[in-house]
Amino acid sequence: FFFFKQKTAYEMLRSLVGSEMCIRDSANIVHCFSIPGFERRHKNVDIVVVRENTEGEYSGVEHEVYPGVVESLKIITYESSLRIAEFGFEYAYLAGRKKVTAVHKANIMKLADGLFLEAVREVAKKYPFIQYEEMIIDNCAMQLVKNPWQFDVMLLPNLYGSIVQNIATGITGGPGLTAGANIGTKYSLFEQGCRHTGYDIANKNLANPSALLFASILMLRRLGLPRFGDLLEHCLQTTLAEQKIRTMDIGGTNTTVEFTNEMIRKIEECRGKNPFKASYIKVTKE
Repeated sequence: FFFFKQKTAYEMLRSLVGSEMCIRDSANIVHCFSIPGFERRHKNVDIVVVRENTEGEYSGVEHEVYPGVVESLKIITYESSLRIAEFGFEYAYLAGRKKVTAVHKANIMKLADGLFLEAVREVAKKYPFIQYEEMIIDNCAMQLVKNPWQFDVMLLPNLYGSIVQNIATGITGGPGLTAGANIGTKYSLFEQGCRHTGYDIANKNLANPSALLFASILMLRRLGLPRFGDLLEHCLQTTLAEQKIRTMDIGGTNTTVEFTNEMIRKIEECRGKNPFKASYIKVTKE
């Protein structure tokens, strides 16, 4: 018998184009924001998490040095740290963001995380108009659930990024609502912000398709098709705000198919119309 592990979209891309081409220069971005009409304890949260996507504890370099003793290596390079820092600050600048927070554990891992901070500080000097701060990961986790509004753009090594993305996603709605993007010079991949495979709800018609739809919106804009992305976003935000059709994870009883059919109905209603921008959206059949 063979067991085939269910893969995330990111893992499948690696197997298709090769890990070198896929991950060498990609950055993982998750935008966690409060969705109108969806009530949570924390309101008006708007955080962008930029995660280094290629190394750290995810390098996969580990071995047994002695029976019962395993060593796992955390790989941090100045090149990858500099690349992700440049991406994060450029994103903050282009998106009109005011603050970048670098998250680390350099008080303990002085060389590894110290090198990451060294690269980030070098880039921060080029953006004096963007506020820059550093925060230890332990304190960061607490601050996220206590006062998430203090964060704007967060810049993190691989493992810390995964943890913080999940926390930020949890306070803004959960994995069913948050989209993620992996942006590289050659390839880009769009997926859910939290890479959960969802074994417990597989084939049960219970999954919330919103995260996939938000990811599709990002993809359409990346492909130079903003009007189609705007149409999809308008219909999705309207569906969520109306609170008539909701899947189980966000307090409803509707199925995946019912949510999808509602989205199709709204898109059909918008054909040839201008729901929020005059003469901007028009979808026609091929």
